[in-house]
Amino acid sequence: MDTKTFKEFARSMVDYIGDYHDNIRERRVLPTVEPGYLRPLIPDEAPEEPEKWQDIMADLERVIMPGVTHWHSPSFHAYFPTANSYPAIVADMLSGAIACIGFTWIASPACTELEVVTLDWLGKMLELPPSFLACSGGKGGGVIQGTASEATLVALLGAKAKIIKKVKEEHPDWDDYKIISKLVAYASDQAHSSVERAGLLGGVKMRLLEADADFKLRGDTVAKAIREDEEAGLIPFYVVATLGTTCSCAFDCLSEIGPICNRNDVWLHVDAAYAGSAFICPEMRYLMAGIDCADSFNFNPHKWMLVNFDCSAMWLKDPTYVVNAFNVDPLYLKHDQQGAAPDYRHWQIPLGRRFRSLKLWFVLRLYGVNGLRKHIRHQVALAHQFEDLVRMDPRFEVVTEVLMGLVCFRLKGTNERNEALLKRINGNGKIHLVPSKVRSVYFLRFAICSRHTESSDVTASWKEIQTVADIMLAEDGSMPGK
Repeated sequence: MDTKTFKEFARSMVDYIGDYHDNIRERRVLPTVEPGYLRPLIPDEAPEEPEKWQDIMADLERVIMPGVTHWHSPSFHAYFPTANSYPAIVADMLSGAIACIGFTWIASPACTELEVVTLDWLGKMLELPPSFLACSGGKGGGVIQGTASEATLVALLGAKAKIIKKVKEEHPDWDDYKIISKLVAYASDQAHSSVERAGLLGGVKMRLLEADADFKLRGDTVAKAIREDEEAGLIPFYVVATLGTTCSCAFDCLSEIGPICNRNDVWLHVDAAYAGSAFICPEMRYLMAGIDCADSFNFNPHKWMLVNFDCSAMWLKDPTYVVNAFNVDPLYLKHDQQGAAPDYRHWQIPLGRRFRSLKLWFVLRLYGVNGLRKHIRHQVALAHQFEDLVRMDPRFEVVTEVLMGLVCFRLKGTNERNEALLKRINGNGKIHLVPSKVRSVYFLRFAICSRHTESSDVTASWKEIQTVADIMLAEDGSMPGK
């Protein structure tokens, strides 16, 4: 494909993308296809000769779109948002065109240096402590990981390297196996499954501690667990505090947990994957009180800050332990400027990395901080609109406090009734929800996900839920409380 043909193809795709977003409300949010639907629609083997790009464009609606779940439909209320915006899409185009693999500074200096600066921009927007920022002149700094799951594992491995070094200094006769067998990490039983998975991948014991009645992990619970394990001869070394859990958007008591971790020299990682974006709004920052005690902090601009996946922002007060844990330095990756700027291959699990800071840079410049705050506040207001609608229907109840863009609600009555309601809602395909279950209570999650969502969309989604409930309750002839 030559440049002229590329430009024609790209213009056609840009038009298609624009039309897709402009008309996304007209598409059924959930596909109706069955597993294996696609194979009969395309040849069994790749073409021997080149085809025309027009043939690919013609196949998009026939082959691809029937199997797409439309995450950016205003009728999509499942999981949490996955961010999307035109500035980020254009930045991804440029990243793909430059196509560098920025594992070292010399591999593409702009790739590294823009990441350092934009992570400082972002940290200042959240009012992170200066010790997390590269511009402060200390050891700290930010890095873009692929996902919050990666960030949790990276922090755990850094904490593991730190504690092994410390214990060996105290017990020179202990080998790595003996030390690792004694290590124990902690998180709330409401933490994302990736936290438990980090323990498995890191080869350490992960204790999930019981949250309180509001689904928050409290400081006294962490202190008690640390004390118990130390008395049993174990070595507490890592705690994950979640700000905005996936199940219910609950916030662990960071202001209680942080000082306990600091007193016990335990690494504190803060996972704010979804909710962290809201901390650019000053009125939301009370929810991150205690962040000064953290050793690492992570949130996903690719969830709620209009930056396309993948862009997971992570800050470390002292990346030395992570760098030491990951440092394999073959001759072909060395360069004359080592030490003058970060070599981000030492801050992450994979070696290769895309020029991801471009899309963060584009979005921050083309929306501005105030534009992003407006987006967050609008979506929080839509969530409260939905909350009010639920509360006005006596058949339903709101399960948890609504602080962000998530509303947890249910039909009054049994779990089975709510499972049946969700099945019918998703079966209709007009809107898409997913469930959660905490302390044996099954409920539905309604997340404001699409940047296209407006008040009328929330009203329409609620009417769909009510209509399905009307039909279901009429069929079983029961009142919600029975």
